[in-house]
Amino acid sequence: MTKILYPNSEGGICVIHPTGELPIEDICQKDVPAGTPYLIVENDVIPSDRTFRNAWEANFSNPDGYGIGADAYFEAKAAAEEAEQ
Repeated sequence: MTKILYPNSEGGICVIHPTGELPIEDICQKDVPAGTPYLIVENDVIPSDRTFRNAWEANFSNPDGYGIGADAYFEAKAAAEEAEQ
């Protein structure tokens, strides 16, 4: 199963565990803060030992994309639905 990683404002890494209800790209756009880079990774990339979770590192220099945040995501979805009508 894939996970989403993004850096937080405190220098750590946030991990999103998708449920499969939405496509992963939609989850990235919606749940990653606006302008924040993210990586889509497989489970085995994330350490199983959570003891030093605050010390985890990831390279976001070549991200899979950038979040737009929940507000922009829902606005875009509403505009797309309205355009279809």
